[in-house]
Formats: sequence, structure tokens, C-alpha cells
Amino acid sequence: MSTGHPELVAAIASEISASGPIPFARFMELALYHPQFGYYMRAPEQPQERIGWQGDFYTSSDVHPILGQALAKQAEQMYRLLGQPHLFTIVEMGPGKGLLAKHILATCAHRYRSFFQHLRYVLIDRSPAMRELQRRNLAPWLDRTDLLTWVDDLANGAPQGLTGLFFSNELVDSFPVHRIQVTAKGIEELWVDYQDGGFVECLMPLSSDTLVHRLRRVSADWPEGYRTEVNLRASEWMKQVAQHLDRGFVLTIDYGHTAQDLYRSDRKHGTFLCYSRQSINEDPFLRVGDQDMTTHVDFSSLAATGEEQQLQTTGFTNQLSFFMGLGVEQMIAELDQDSPQFKAAIHLLRPNGMGTTFKVLIQHKGIQHPELDGLRYKPFFRSALATQSAA
Repeated sequence: MSTGHPELVAAIASEISASGPIPFARFMELALYHPQFGYYMRAPEQPQERIGWQGDFYTSSDVHPILGQALAKQAEQMYRLLGQPHLFTIVEMGPGKGLLAKHILATCAHRYRSFFQHLRYVLIDRSPAMRELQRRNLAPWLDRTDLLTWVDDLANGAPQGLTGLFFSNELVDSFPVHRIQVTAKGIEELWVDYQDGGFVECLMPLSSDTLVHRLRRVSADWPEGYRTEVNLRASEWMKQVAQHLDRGFVLTIDYGHTAQDLYRSDRKHGTFLCYSRQSINEDPFLRVGDQDMTTHVDFSSLAATGEEQQLQTTGFTNQLSFFMGLGVEQMIAELDQDSPQFKAAIHLLRPNGMGTTFKVLIQHKGIQHPELDGLRYKPFFRSALATQSAA
């Protein structure tokens, strides 16, 4: 079985050879985002093989346009709640193939024409290969030069003092994570070494004070052998988002849990998974650079970090409830019940599938107590997101 992309394997092995073992978070960063050879950074052999029904994994936007339709409806309400500003900017972070942007723009142009005239859309993606694919899917709007903008990352180039909406769909789950394990010595971190032509894990002390502080907040009565992940990058990202937003909303969709659920003592193996050709494995050292790596999102930490940065928590719900609040029944009623499109839309709503596995966190800034249609139905108590500190 392949150990991965040869040049990427060589690059990671060279770094380890020069400086010694690296934290797993660094290994995951290189495997997914190495500037030349990372999984997300280089062009796939076939134009759309990485994401989609024929790729390694699929996202909600690959299933049916209904998510884009719902987000367009929610964004239009946000625009009205903000007083219909002259410029309303949607910033999509990690836009994948650009399908969600395509569905949002098409819905706005067709159903919310006044809103569409005041809309600007910014796509944040550092992968040249993905940006090219996005441009192809958004071709109908490329001639409107004031509508679409691409930037490499949030820290460099994203608009400051923005009024509008920052949103992401299945972005945070792909951030590099620190992996830790409870041993007889206490809590240790998984590092990665390169020996005898292959990557191996080793347990070493925690790599940063920030990680130490975070674990003080989330660690429970974990048994020896317990493994889990800590996504420090997610909190850094949320701080940046809050700093760029002047008035408006942040909407995060992903699969994940509250901290109380994510770090339960009986969840002893963590949530780390790799995806390749619609199959799942737990070995990050196979197909390095040729498979995706993900973990479930800690929504409590995202909410806590936001609160520290003047982002108030508007609400927390699941994808099914979000759709219901935005009138998914009417959207589905327009479809033929025997059609593949109807079956695909239902797939997003399944109570034991994407409908409840995917969560929706909405935060706001510069507006008092907004009531959003997408949060009409909230299956969680507000206290579910409570944390001690974002760290």
C-alpha cells in the first residue's frame, strides 16, 4: 500500500531529520497544506476527483443546492436586520469547489434581487488548484468585477471592518490538531518521527503552554490510554474572524460536538479519521498527501473564543433544525418526490445522518439580540456551549 506522495514524504522526512520529531499538528499541516505537495494544495489528477461523489469525500454542497438556497435566505434576513447596508459582504472561508457560492449567488440573483445588488462575495482559499476550480464553477458571475474577490488567507488580504457575514462549511474539521494520550506519566502528546523509511508516532511532553492551558479546561477523569485531539488553530481562526468583522454575523457549519460531549471519558479513541475514495481509516501514515484528515469540531471553544472577542452567541442548532427554520418544507415541495434531486435533499436532513451530525453555530457583533429564522428550532440548551475559558 502506498505511503503517500513521494515528494511530500521526502519533504516531511527532511524536516524531521534536520530538527527531530515534530508534533502531530505540524505533520498534519504539512500533509494537507504543504505549499507544493499538500493534499489540498496541488491539483488532483482529475479536475474534480478530490471532493464529490467520485472523490475521497463529499460535502453538503455536493449533495443538493438546498444548503445554498437556505444560506441565501438566511443571509438576506441578516442584511435586513443590519438595516440594509449599502454594501453587504459575504466571506466564505474554505469554499471547496465553489458549489456553495454558486448556489448562494444563483438564489440571490433569482429571489432576492435587491439584496443581490448590494452583495459582495469574498472567497478565502490558499490552494491554487481549488481557486481555479472555483472560478470555473462561478464563471457566470466573473464579468461582474465588483461581485467576486479571491484572497489567500484571512490574515492577509481579507477585508477589515466588514459588515456582513463570515461563514464556513466543513472547514474547521480540516484544521491541524494536536493529539494527546493519557499515560502513566500523565497527559503526553503524539509526535511524529521518521524511522526505517516510514513515519511512526512517539509520545513526548506537550509542545506548548497554550496546549497545557487548553487541556486544563477540557480534561476530565480520563482513563489511562485515552486519546483525543485539541484544535488550537480553530481558536486562532475565530479570533481573526472576530477582528475582521465590524457588524454582522459568523456562521459555522461542521460536524462536531460541545466540549462536554466531545471529551467524554467513554470517547476514548478520539475522533481522528482519514478519508480516501469514500473509505475511512485511522492511519495518517498511509497515503500521506493523498488522503484527507479530519476531526470533529469543539463548538464550545469556538463560542468561548468568540465571546472573548465581542462575538455574542446568537444560537447553536443542528443542520436539520436550521433547514426547518428556513422553510425547508417549501423548498422540498417544489421537487418531484420520485426524483434523484428529492432523494439527495432528504439525505441532508436525515435525523440519524447529516441532519443531526452537522451542527450550526451563529454568532453576532454590532447588533442587539437578533432573531434569525435559522435558529427558530434549537435542540440544545444555551448552557450546552458553556466553557470556562477559550484559552
